[in-house]
Amino acid sequence: MKKTHLTKMLSFILCLCLVAAMTLMVSGCNGKKEDTSSATSLTSSVSEPTKVGQGATKFTFIVVGTDGKETAFEVSTDKTYVCDALLENGLIAGEDSQYGLYVKTVNGVTLDFDKDGKYWAFYVNGAYGQKGVSETEIVAGDTYSFKAE
Repeated sequence: MKKTHLTKMLSFILCLCLVAAMTLMVSGCNGKKEDTSSATSLTSSVSEPTKVGQGATKFTFIVVGTDGKETAFEVSTDKTYVCDALLENGLIAGEDSQYGLYVKTVNGVTLDFDKDGKYWAFYVNGAYGQKGVSETEIVAGDTYSFKAE
């Protein structure tokens, strides 16, 4: 009687192992490639950042062009607002408006929504900016981005 119970227990454990192995095989071989193009993975494919500016506060600035190519900068500044730090280092340009700076040029590339339907979107730590670049205060260590959209 004890042999039957032991045999059933071993059979049960073996079945569990087989189910686990099959689950791992199926999930590992589903043929889908992982999508690494999301905003949350913005910094993963960026090469070594170019260092610009001088000052006590440092942050990362990433530019994603119309071709999807990413360029990273490590910005050092004593400015309070992201806009001022990026303007100071010649990384952005634009037109003043009632809502702050309307950024048209980023890292030397100009986009004009009226002409080509593309614009520079502002992101803070991978999320679409809740404020404009002129109103966003710098937080040391944060990542600010402009993405061509």
